[in-house]
Amino acid sequence: MTSDVKTVFVEMAPFRIEPYFRVRVWGWMDLHPWYDHVAEKEPIGEVWLTGDDCGVATGPYAGKKLSAVFREMPQAMLGEDAASSDSPLLIKILFAREKLSVQVHPDDRLAQKYGEPRGKTECWYALAAEPGAQVALGLKNGVTPDEIKAGIEGGTLEQSLNLITVNAGDMMYVDAGTVHAIFPGSVLLETQQNSDLTYRMYDYGRGRELHIEKSLEATRLKTAAGKVAPTVLPDRTVLIDSPYFSVERIPVVVSRSSSSLRRPNHDKPELAYLFAAAGSGRLSSASFGAIDLPACGIIAVPASSPIFAIQDMGGLDLILITARTPGTTA
Repeated sequence: MTSDVKTVFVEMAPFRIEPYFRVRVWGWMDLHPWYDHVAEKEPIGEVWLTGDDCGVATGPYAGKKLSAVFREMPQAMLGEDAASSDSPLLIKILFAREKLSVQVHPDDRLAQKYGEPRGKTECWYALAAEPGAQVALGLKNGVTPDEIKAGIEGGTLEQSLNLITVNAGDMMYVDAGTVHAIFPGSVLLETQQNSDLTYRMYDYGRGRELHIEKSLEATRLKTAAGKVAPTVLPDRTVLIDSPYFSVERIPVVVSRSSSSLRRPNHDKPELAYLFAAAGSGRLSSASFGAIDLPACGIIAVPASSPIFAIQDMGGLDLILITARTPGTTA
């Protein structure tokens, strides 16, 4: 006998998330004008926007950690076919006053070999950049594993890295296995798989733990990393569409319906986030109260979200970040 019982897909309203300030030795003491936050003792290098420990700021789950919302409402957050209750993306802003370590992230296979749920593919969108700002992205052509080892031991690894200039508005893809480093001079919006796995190869003598053997195992001599040219469509600009996430700029002249945020070629609703790169906005709906989106703020839009309108409250530069299941890119 077949069962007539069906899963009820519960609607879940969008909600704003509180930023979580993370101490990093290479960070800033004063985050103005981006955030009204001055570090008390140690510098802040990362502002996590969707980390598991971020607090929910609005709606019925206000006061809970974001990880708890995913555990309690996985289908509402991720869709009816949710295979887990984990948050899939970690979105954060990087504030580098000094060079970050030269590092590499494992892919899913290698991470799982060492007991972790997933690897770390990421991208960087430059919110701001000083003249001449650079990042190291990948290895120069012809660099060998022996040269990498010698560079680590001799402190010359940076000479083997491919340096690229960063301008405001640039999008850079950093797939797992890419040796990379972030240098001072830019403020980067990072979207990544929800993993904090980092294998440090070289750290400029700061005394932090290195992970040389694992980093060498994770390193790929050639990857897909690099700048990504935007794709301008009539209703949006696609900054990147990868196996794990898409990042788009969405114009909001006066107001816009949430239904128009969804890609027509994606037949199932997906978890998305709305980030205000500049200015402010407001979400409103007959189904829930108004939700303000301040500059550098972020709102989670569950897969089961009811329809809402987005208003530009002044100078809004709206970024839409959508979680992807591998195989669903445009």
